[in-house]
Amino acid sequence: MAAAAAQHRVNGAFRFAVELDGMLVAGFSEAHGLESQIEYEEIREGGVNGYVHRLPKGVRNSTITLKRGLSSSQELWNWYAQASQGTVTRKSGSIILYKQDGAELCRWNFFDAYPVKWSGPSLIASSSEVAIETIELVHNGVKAIFRA
Repeated sequence: MAAAAAQHRVNGAFRFAVELDGMLVAGFSEAHGLESQIEYEEIREGGVNGYVHRLPKGVRNSTITLKRGLSSSQELWNWYAQASQGTVTRKSGSIILYKQDGAELCRWNFFDAYPVKWSGPSLIASSSEVAIETIELVHNGVKAIFRA
């Protein structure tokens, strides 16, 4: 019984990593936007007032937002700067969630992503917070892969 309970233990959302094109990109403190939604259209049938038909139209994926402490690495800025100049380089990647023991629990693969927004840190002389840079990515879909 204890083994079954351990298998279904809820994991914290703080042990994760981000990969872009198979390269582990270290240091992200936040990852948001793992969201996919089926869009639908409502069709009313003449003479039927009890309900409305809801038919699927397509899938809409949210943008993925990644935040990390600003460092001397210019990799994210360069990727955004190239896209802003019209040279869009698409990259696929993964957001990987780890169990307490360090084993992989789940990964969400996203495909053909490119940056559409970059934000630099808020600079406040009286604050001791970490300088954070943010990059927002559009992509062509998410696939969740759960490990046993």
